[in-house]
Amino acid sequence: MEGVTLQEVASAIGGQAIGIVRPETVVSGVAIDSRSVRPGELFWALRGEKHDGHDFANEAIRRGASAAVVQSEQPTHKIPAIPAIAVPDTLRALSEFAGWHRKRQEALIVGVTGSFGKTTTRAMIHAVLSAGFPGTQSPKNYNNHLGVPLSLLEIERRHEFAVLEFGASGIGEIETLSRIAAPEVGVVTGIAPAHLERFGGIENIILAKGELLESLPVGGFAILPGDDPITSGMARRAACPAIFIGEREHNDLRAIDIAIRNGRISFTADGHRYQLHATGRHHVQAALIALAIGREVGMSPADMERGLEIFQSVPGRCVTERIGRWTVIDDTYNANPASMRAACDTLRDWRTAGRKLLVAGDMLELGTEATARHRALGRYAAACGIDRIAVHGIHAGEVIRGCLEQGMSADRLAECQDIDVLLMTLDCWLDDTAVLLVKGSRGMRMERVIEHWKEQARQSNRRAA
Repeated sequence: MEGVTLQEVASAIGGQAIGIVRPETVVSGVAIDSRSVRPGELFWALRGEKHDGHDFANEAIRRGASAAVVQSEQPTHKIPAIPAIAVPDTLRALSEFAGWHRKRQEALIVGVTGSFGKTTTRAMIHAVLSAGFPGTQSPKNYNNHLGVPLSLLEIERRHEFAVLEFGASGIGEIETLSRIAAPEVGVVTGIAPAHLERFGGIENIILAKGELLESLPVGGFAILPGDDPITSGMARRAACPAIFIGEREHNDLRAIDIAIRNGRISFTADGHRYQLHATGRHHVQAALIALAIGREVGMSPADMERGLEIFQSVPGRCVTERIGRWTVIDDTYNANPASMRAACDTLRDWRTAGRKLLVAGDMLELGTEATARHRALGRYAAACGIDRIAVHGIHAGEVIRGCLEQGMSADRLAECQDIDVLLMTLDCWLDDTAVLLVKGSRGMRMERVIEHWKEQARQSNRRAA
């Protein structure tokens, strides 16, 4: 964030200055964690489920914060005797400040939402556009009522674009985020039965994700997967043109001659050949979205090709690693039915003379559809020709039943309720030529499997030394 004065901050959020001797003091950024405050920043005291930022405001000042934004309705002992700006609600004030900051910027705002692939698509768009323009993107997966305002505050006047994720756990959330961010380009990566316990049904997911499209100005544009009737049908909710991407002939930008190699993807679009250092065919869609945006803003195919070449997979999202003797595909960040199918496709397409192993944790928050969705996963995984499948979680049995229904033999399957049993099973299955893909919902903490094999590799190296 470029510097603004304390007086400007107070005016932007309608706050009352308390103990501020020099209102012309310039603050260089906003921090919400007292441990990460840098000198000259503004500490924003937020109340969370476990901690209250007001308890750490004095520490933030000691670390060099110029002042703190505090909640005026806090009990007297919670309001520190430090330079502060008091507001009725610090979280709402953060959104107001981010909206004020956004209006001062000229950067093209690209909003990305969907049930899956948001972070990878956001990173792909950023990589392509960065080959032609200075810009920024959401840090990590900052995509909620707190993350989007913080992402907006990262925009500087030198930036010509910003790619932001928009997440939601209910109807109305993306509409609120869009009012703050005012995106001019909107992307929906796809719709899938994710977080059904919160949304109540896929129809509500479609309504919620479509709020991004409804927020776009007439002069903006939307990018939608045209091969999916659900996402292509959402175009009618936008007042601006919609550009369809995909593999079928009717799309505005189409990928043809797709070649999948281990850790590398190539395809042709608009007569130009592009290459990606990535694992998994689903990356083609993210690349097409990025290319469609690049084309609309006037980038040359050569520049866009260079952008795709520098793309790096986001940690936990289909990252291929060589861990000791094993090839491991780390896709542990999260999972829903659509992304699980993509993981199975990735193993199906992997070229190896060795075994292909899938380690799957539960897909959470599927509500009443959990049983059917996990059994369907088993059927699909078995149909993909995966050699061994180990499943962890309370729905592991349903995945196994689906595999058996598809004709997979029981000796190639393992139902593991305990993580240690899962690790011992893998120890028996793995050999030097095996390829292991690990995936599951965030709450399943499937990264424990990756960490286990990294530790095994470290121990092996120490013994060899």
